[in-house]
Parts: sequence; C-alpha cells; structure tokens
Amino acid sequence: MDGLLVGRFQPFHLGHAAAVRFALGAASRLWVGIGSSNRPPSPDNPFSAAEREEMIRSSLGGPELARVRAYRVPDFGDHSAWLECLRRTVPPHGAVFSNDPDTARLCGAGGAVRAVRIPLVRRSELSGTAIRGMILRGDPGWERLVPGGTRRVLLSLGAAARLRGVQL
Repeated sequence: MDGLLVGRFQPFHLGHAAAVRFALGAASRLWVGIGSSNRPPSPDNPFSAAEREEMIRSSLGGPELARVRAYRVPDFGDHSAWLECLRRTVPPHGAVFSNDPDTARLCGAGGAVRAVRIPLVRRSELSGTAIRGMILRGDPGWERLVPGGTRRVLLSLGAAARLRGVQL
C-alpha cells in the first residue's frame, strides 16, 4: 500500500522526519504533498515549494528517499478544488497520514483511503512557527530541531534574512 503525507513543511523539522518514518513503517511508498505550493512568500510560508522539497530530500537517508516522492499541492481556498487537484497530482494511495481533521476527512471520504493519525513528537518545540521564530530572533537552538539536511538548506538560503524580509 502507498501512503500520502501532506504538510507545509515550513521548515521540514524533526517532527516531520518522524512522521515520514512512521508512515514508511506502514506504507511501501510515501507521496509527500508539499502544501501551499502556490503561495507567495509570507511570514507563515517563507520558503518556496522547491526549497521545501530540497529540505525534505536532503534530510532523508538513501533507503527512505528511494521510497518517497514529493508532489506540489497548491491551495485554492476551496476544499473540493483542493481534493480534485490532489487526486490529479498524486498517484493513488491507500492511506493518508495526517492529524489534520479536514485532510483526514477529505482524503478518507468514501472509505477508499484510510486516515491514519501520526504520533506527535515533542510538539511543543517541534513546530514550524516556533522554529521560524527562533531563526528570526537569532536563537541558534533552532539548529537542533531540524535534520542536518534542512539545516544546511536553511543556512544556504540565508533563512534569517529571508524571514526578516517577509516580516515587513
């Protein structure tokens, strides 16, 4: 069975990496939907879909990476349009791994796709919002909350300057 994991990954952090490993424990292959792929830079979405895909790819090991494929999933502000786009973009899958009730409900409608809750890991600190705030404040503690590949990508992008730029 193939699975789907949808998220914004702003940035891809250790909680996301744990979710990928959890999903790969139940699925043969994992389709990672990079959400909000069409959104312009903003404080909540400072990194492009291509940059987030690079964070994910550079953070996964060879055997994991061989079983994962990323797909860009735009926002529409309309659940039915989003679901239709998801169905056109992402290959068939038997499970959606999500803690978001709307995603689980939409993807699991009709019973063809099983919704699976993901165990949350260190949720109080493994949050994209918290990590972006740490980067913006110059708190080096953010580096221990992301995989090494994500850290390298964020440093190469000048993430602190990027975040200051979108705050204006």
